Amino acid sequence: MAGNIDQARFEHLAGRGGDRALVASLAAGTRRGEEGAAADLAAMLVHVAAVAPEGLADCYDGATEGWTGSAPRAERLVVETDEQDDPLSAEFWSAFWSLVLDPDLGRDAGEITVRTAALTGHMSPSFVDRSAATALHFPGVSTALAADDPRPFTMTQLAACPKGSLGGDLHALLVDNDFDLEVLPRDELALATLPEPLGYLNSRILQCHDLWHLLAGYRTTILHEVAISGFQLGQFGHHYSSMFLAVTVTKVALDQAAGLDLILDTIFSGWAHGRETPPLLGLPWEDIWHEPIDTIRAAHGVQPYPCPYPADLVELLLAG
Repeated sequence: MAGNIDQARFEHLAGRGGDRALVASLAAGTRRGEEGAAADLAAMLVHVAAVAPEGLADCYDGATEGWTGSAPRAERLVVETDEQDDPLSAEFWSAFWSLVLDPDLGRDAGEITVRTAALTGHMSPSFVDRSAATALHFPGVSTALAADDPRPFTMTQLAACPKGSLGGDLHALLVDNDFDLEVLPRDELALATLPEPLGYLNSRILQCHDLWHLLAGYRTTILHEVAISGFQLGQFGHHYSSMFLAVTVTKVALDQAAGLDLILDTIFSGWAHGRETPPLLGLPWEDIWHEPIDTIRAAHGVQPYPCPYPADLVELLLAG
């Protein structure tokens, strides 16, 4: 047993997966408080994050429908594959349970990022190629990849943007919070060695994550970092977001069941927002970031994230 989760059952389900109807049923059962449903739902999320990425959109669309009562208003995203699912290794499960069972998980955001990303190193050698092929099916990814070179932005560029513009707001966000322009140094991550579009997507994540925060209406709070992971997943099937959310839901199902409604409302509302928002991946940022955010939203059909909770709710609960 891993806490109150049957570890052997969880690993079996994570390896086998399930169709959209099953995932929807598990999400609905979790909403009703059925025993074991949350753990089984978490196992489905691990399956698409670590075994079969082709099922990612159906899994999250189905889970959203089961949890909220309605699926995202977006065309079904079907990815065909002839690949056979490889079993997850003992090394993967050891690293996964070590991460999920760590009582200090959450105190250091950088540590979570590194340890979650490291799980990929324990997956099947074919998984990276399958993940890349899946991402190409998301709207806007192929077009952005063909037309765009994600060269690093500079603080000088942003400082030249007028106050009240997207670029000006990004500059203020970075300066006021002592954030880095790119979250991690791209040159040290060997992104060029990844099959496309993964190198492109990860370069865009590094340079645009905070731009998406501002344009799509996500605050830089704990809850909204979870929400924007759902948004990024819905926009272009971002693999790290998939694994981060699978780890998060497993941990909450394991030892923080009282927080399930909060976390699943946040994840699935972010996912639906990402699926329903026109693709932002290939926007010509340098050409538009001198404009006000509301102007850019109107021009590109972007509605701000409809957060079901106060953005800083987790910080308030921790402080109380």
